[in-house]
Amino acid sequence: MADKPAGAGPSSGEGELTEAQQRKLLRLARRAIEQYVRNRVVVKATEDDPRLTQPRGVFVTLRHGKALRGCIGDLEGSKPLYLNVRDKAIASATQDFRFEPVRGEEIAALDLEISVLSPLQQVEDPSTLVAGKHGVMVSQGSRAGVYLPQVATEQRWSCEEMLNHLCESKAGLPADAWRMGAELHCFTAQVFGEKELGR
Repeated sequence: MADKPAGAGPSSGEGELTEAQQRKLLRLARRAIEQYVRNRVVVKATEDDPRLTQPRGVFVTLRHGKALRGCIGDLEGSKPLYLNVRDKAIASATQDFRFEPVRGEEIAALDLEISVLSPLQQVEDPSTLVAGKHGVMVSQGSRAGVYLPQVATEQRWSCEEMLNHLCESKAGLPADAWRMGAELHCFTAQVFGEKELGR
């Protein structure tokens, strides 16, 4: 397996968002969190940019310092990208079962990160996966789990370590389930956040 981390991003330039489009989505995500947490209002948004109205899978990640504060997403892209970002930002702040809902006084300290996903592809040969480039979903029966591409880089995992942790920690499967018939799907992501682009 390829263990060397690679920059997360779509496999081709198609679908890449410009910096201006990235900033627009980050501003929308922050505004959505502020309005919902403070006022329980889902912010209204309209968009005519074709790149932002195309249905795309997306995850919105919230961090307080280096600590994860929420992360929820949609692998399949069930709605236009800008609306998916808005809704997943709200969900990350209020519906991640691992954390208490974000409070109003916390919002200013949060750093937002958005991962815009490529379509899922079934993995026939796990040796083709590259740690740090590919996000992976594992599923078997009613159990499933997913890691975004950046998780392996952040944890300094090899591809094998990523798959073992994914099966055991995220999906509740034996660590070697990926070798034993569990289904794997992979994707790439364009990842951008307020730390790099500012608010």
